[in-house]
Formats: sequence, C-alpha cells, structure tokens
Amino acid sequence: MATLEIRDLHVSVEAENGPREILKGVDLVVKQGETHAIMGPNGSGKSTLAYSLAGHPKYTITSGAVLLDGEDVLAMTVDERARAGVFLAMQYPVEVPGVSVSNFLRTSATAIRGEAPKLRTWVKEVKEAMAGLQMDPAFAERNVNEGFSGGEKKRHEILQMELLKPKIAILDETDSGLDVDALRVVSEGVNRVRETGEVGTLLITHYTRILRYIKPDFVHVFAGGKIVASGGPELADQLEENGYEQYVKGGAAE
Repeated sequence: MATLEIRDLHVSVEAENGPREILKGVDLVVKQGETHAIMGPNGSGKSTLAYSLAGHPKYTITSGAVLLDGEDVLAMTVDERARAGVFLAMQYPVEVPGVSVSNFLRTSATAIRGEAPKLRTWVKEVKEAMAGLQMDPAFAERNVNEGFSGGEKKRHEILQMELLKPKIAILDETDSGLDVDALRVVSEGVNRVRETGEVGTLLITHYTRILRYIKPDFVHVFAGGKIVASGGPELADQLEENGYEQYVKGGAAE
C-alpha cells in the first residue's frame, strides 16, 4: 500500500527582508485509497504545501521529511518525484506553446511507465478518458493549455491524472474558477480514479462545494502554516457553518 508521510515539514521562501517561514511543522500521512481534504483561509500555506511536495524551486525545505513508501521524496528531482508516483494538479496550469496535448500525454506516460504505450491501446485509453470528461476529441491536437478556458485547463489536469495513474495525487484548488457543470464533470473524473483504490488523494480547497461531489475520508484545517485540527467529513460541515475564525491565530502564511 502506497503511503505518503510528511514529518514536521518546515518551508521558507525568500522575501525582501530575508527568508520567511511559510510552513511551520506539517505532519500528515496519506495512504493509498484515502482522500484527505486540506481546508483553510487564503494565505494559510496550503498551496505552499502542494508545491513543496512537487519540488518547486521557489520553496526551501528547512527541516522535516517527506517519504513515499519509505523513499526520501525531498532528495528526488521534480521528474523523479513524478516517476515515483507524485502528481500535482495545479491551481493555475501553465501554457506549453508548440506541444500538442496528445504528444504531451504520450510523452508523460512513456516517462512514467518506462516504455511507450502501444499506440492502439493508448488511443483508446485517451479517447475513453476524454469522453468521461466531456472533452471534444479535437482537443488532443491543441497546444497544452494555450487559449484554454479555466474549465478546459482543469479537465486537462484530471485527464493527466486518469492516464498517468499516480500513487499520490495532490489537487491544488481544482475547483477554482469552475462553474457548477464543470465542477461536476471534473469531480466525476477524480472519483473515477479514486474508485480504483490505487491513489491517495490530497485535495486542497477553500470551500466545501467540491466536497459535495468528492467525499473525503479525512478533513484537516490548515492555518498559520500547519494543520491545527483534523476530523472526518463532518468537520467540513462545521467549517461551512462557522468559518475559519476560531482556528486563525496570529499572522497568516502565504
């Protein structure tokens, strides 16, 4: 069973007056088949956690450990983390001009699987995944995220997740900018991957609306750069009713 273990993680970024600590001791264990929702106000450090796990160079790990199946994730390069099974769906996916979606997906799958997928089965696999996300087949020939709407970008992120089959999927505010219909379609895509039981999901969000479609096993409240409360799905209902004020003490992170 794949397990992501985060131990006392501290992360800083460079600021005008020198390094500024954003994550202040994060402890979390995500196991294969589990869905953990990370909820918190703006500036609490949720996205910093996501990008630090993925290896973004902006963030400096000052102490702590991140292990995937006992292997040191922090010692891995970004591409090594991806090959090991760490997947990040970004809040603001970047454009990749000159690279088609179809080429991007097949190249990514080849890197993850260690060999190029057989073309006939691969084409079928991609078409089925795109159909599930209500994506026009012509989408595959467009350049990655270039001119995409917010909903198209998020569908493409989940398309990657379905095809690459990670061990741990980190979804950074996947609901951001989605209308009700797009949110439902994207959530259904996430749920199809979850139902395999082969992925541990870390779902980062401000709001409870996505949790109406993606039911978490655990909910964690993030404030001031660390987890300050944990519980089951009922904790999300309490946050919807009462907000984060009771958990926010001192200054916020970013």
